[in-house]
Order: sequence, then structure tokens, then C-alpha cells
Amino acid sequence: MIGIIGGYGAAGAQAARLLYGWGAGPLRVGGRSVERARRFVAAEMPSGEAEAVAVDVDDAASLAAFVRGCDVVLHCAGPSHRTAERVAYAALIAGAHHVDAGGGERLEAIGMAAGGRSAVFAAGALPGLSGLLPRWLAATDFDAVHGLTAYTGVLDRFTAIGAEDYLHGVLGGSNEALAQWQDGCRRPGALTRRAGVELAFFPRPVSAFPYVDSEGERLAYDLKLIEGRWYTVLDGAHLGTALDAARVLDRTEAIAGLCRATALDVAGRTPYVTYLLQLDGTASGRPVTRTAVLRAPGIAQLTGAVAAVAALAALHGEVPGGAHCAATALDPLAAVDRLRKVPELCELTVFDGALDELSMAEEGAL
Repeated sequence: MIGIIGGYGAAGAQAARLLYGWGAGPLRVGGRSVERARRFVAAEMPSGEAEAVAVDVDDAASLAAFVRGCDVVLHCAGPSHRTAERVAYAALIAGAHHVDAGGGERLEAIGMAAGGRSAVFAAGALPGLSGLLPRWLAATDFDAVHGLTAYTGVLDRFTAIGAEDYLHGVLGGSNEALAQWQDGCRRPGALTRRAGVELAFFPRPVSAFPYVDSEGERLAYDLKLIEGRWYTVLDGAHLGTALDAARVLDRTEAIAGLCRATALDVAGRTPYVTYLLQLDGTASGRPVTRTAVLRAPGIAQLTGAVAAVAALAALHGEVPGGAHCAATALDPLAAVDRLRKVPELCELTVFDGALDELSMAEEGAL
């Protein structure tokens, strides 16, 4: 059985639908409102292979009752930075594998408690797929990779919980703005923000905010990158201003500001996720450049899809024991292959050439 905490929320519901469609049940769909869970199960899972159960992650007895009997516990509720560790320990104590769409702190301590079971964190879109996709492209098209350039753009509304987790990630200790990877280490302040950037597959000029985080750093070590550049892409005038203000605001005010900003940026527009990834390296002794373009209809849908893939991998025994982040624990070839089988949630195309060449080709087409 797979128990899904937050199973009727946007990301959890997407994960539940996919797992149900893949025949990974029985499923246990949980949240604070058992009525909402029941309505979701009745509407989406009529075969009887799912049950609705109330669960409050802040109540130890409620949490223990929910995870009891599960083979895998998938945590899609939030804020994950405050609840991930608590849910992980409850799942592991109950003898279940654990998958979290967020989280990823104190892995060493959780790993010591895992025994032979697996605990997978950051099994979402960002981080998660943002670390898996470069490994997939490197494994499919290269003998060696020396350069990486990535642009990640999300145009979507924040919930208060999503905004809190986002702030924790952006303002957390591992995320270093304006940095890049160069010759084996982070280079603080090496890059600058760029406004009015025209990128292929983005509908308008955007702003690009460079950064290096722990996921990128681990990726750089694993791929033996000489140079790595990661950018957060902002499509709209309000989110960047709200992020700058958040550094000095009370956390409650900062969360409210992010929610307002994303609502304004997405007003009258179609939400999307676009991830552009360029790798430079060699194959069969020749220089090679490939660019992967991944597009999704929204951040919650993509996060739910990645979380479902991770839960299925844990259920099938494809994840090693201990605590890991999804980008390093999952087989990138198998994970991306599963995602590509749901193109309405994850449209992935690979081009021969660099990002700049794609931009010029789009201009020529227009």
C-alpha cells in the first residue's frame, strides 16, 4: 500500500492519479479533511483500490495510525521544511519506505534510522527533476560533460504553503545568488542578474537570476563539470520585487507578498513550467552540444508526477536503503522514461545544438 499525505492537494492529487493509473495500489489518500479525501477518492478512483483516511501530521498518534500498514509513505503536504523529518521518522518506524516531494535536510541522521528502508527527499520538480534531467541527458548523449547552462522558469500562483517552502529554499543556506560553478568550486558573485533576456520557448523577454544550490553543486561534482551556470527565470515584474523585499520582511508578510506577486504575474496568462538545459561535452571523441527543453502545464502537476515516479521506484525496490535526495537516488534513465510516458504533464524534446542557436531558429521561424 502507498499512503499519500496531502493526497487531495494539487501535487498529491496528481501523484495519486498517476499511481492509481499505473496500478500501484492499493492507495491510502490522507489529509486533515477526511471529507475532501473521500470526495477525491470517489471521483478519481472508483474501482475501490483506494481508501480515504484523516491524518494530521502535527499529531503523532494520527500520523502513526496513517502510516501503519503502508509499504511506502508519500509526503506531499507542507510546509515540507517543517514536516518532512517528522513524517519520515514515522514512516520508517512503521517499516515503510518514505518519499517526500520536498525536504532534504539532516539526511545523515535520517539515514541512520532508515536501516534497510529508503527515504527519498526533494522528489519534486525543483529540486528533484532539475537534478535528474542533466544526469539523464549526460547518460544518453555524452561520454563526458564539461559545461552546463540551465534556465528554469515557472509562471504559476503560489499557495501560502508553497510560498513558505520556496522562501526557505531561496533564502536557505545552500542557495547562493549570483554564483556559478567554475573549475571545481563555487565562484561567489561571478554572475549578475539579467533583465529583458530573450530565450527560446519563453513567450516574452524575462529576467534571469543566477544561483548555485546544493543540488547543483552535487551535480557538478558527479558530472565533473568545469563550468556550470544555473538561472531562475522570472516572467513578470512582481515576483522579483517581492523576493528582494522578503529578505528584510517578517516571514508572514514575505509569504503574503509572494502570493500576491505571483497572482499578479500570472493574471490573464497561462501558467507553465519551462526548463532549458544545455550540456557541452564529448561523445566518441568529438565535441557535442545538446539542449533539452522540458515543458509542463504547472509546477504542482510536475511535482506530483516526479513524486509519483519516486514512490513507484521505492515500491519496486529500485532505491537503495538509507536517506537520499531524489536526484541522486533514482535511476535517471528509468525516471525520465516514466515521465515521458505522460506527455501532457512532461513534454521533453532534445535538440542538437546550443541554446543560442535555438533562439535564432525561433526568430527565423517567426
